[in-house]
Amino acid sequence: MAMGAGEIEALIKAALPDAAVTIEDLAGDGDHYAASVVSAAFRGLSRVRQHQIVYAALRGRVGTELHALALQTSAPD
Repeated sequence: MAMGAGEIEALIKAALPDAAVTIEDLAGDGDHYAASVVSAAFRGLSRVRQHQIVYAALRGRVGTELHALALQTSAPD
């Protein structure tokens, strides 16, 4: 079962309420997405740690319900 973009965004925003989240369905199949997540919570963290936080927010769904996620994260300017 594929995940919708709205569900991905909701899970990320539940973990990072201040986040600006943009989701793009890359293949039109509900299985391959790109996400941009900008949050003050990322300030001072490595890119790896930022990605870990987002993946944790998705509660183990990457690789199962969500086949692929190209992820860009950053702190606001």
